[in-house]
Amino acid sequence: MIMRPGQALLLPANPWFVWGSLLATLVLGMAAQVGLAGRAPWMPDLLAVVLVFWSVHQPLRVGVGTAFALGLLVDVHHGALLGQHALAYTVLGYLAVLVHRRLLWFNLPTQALHVLPLFAVAHALQWLVRLLAGDTAPGWGLALAPVLETLLWPLATQLLLAPQRRAHDPDENRPI
Repeated sequence: MIMRPGQALLLPANPWFVWGSLLATLVLGMAAQVGLAGRAPWMPDLLAVVLVFWSVHQPLRVGVGTAFALGLLVDVHHGALLGQHALAYTVLGYLAVLVHRRLLWFNLPTQALHVLPLFAVAHALQWLVRLLAGDTAPGWGLALAPVLETLLWPLATQLLLAPQRRAHDPDENRPI
């Protein structure tokens, strides 16, 4: 694979770290929904950010099936219409896998702009499912959530790629 100039060579992702980060954000999201802000429509979905990240960086490990299973877990926890988050996460995972090759060529701010429509589509799908089920419109606070998730993208990228970054090796005879 041809790399961008200045792009660091990364170690392979540890599967335990990938699945552990997904489960940790699932639990963190559940705790945030219960304790901090309740079900505020503007709250960013941390699981969606990490799901998109791993769907982009590890599309063979994390994809549509993982997104669907995590979405069902979130639906059960929220007591929401069963399949609402599952549908949104599945579409989000599909779109992330669809653009993963292109997205990795950009720097972090440009990547964030490219994932903004993905998050917006996921929230719009959730809103549409709730609207079809007879719920009221959540208001303009819902439009803030994809923006906050987009702003979290560079931070999530730095945190989740940290274990894969190579340490600088002082050995001059080693080519990589």
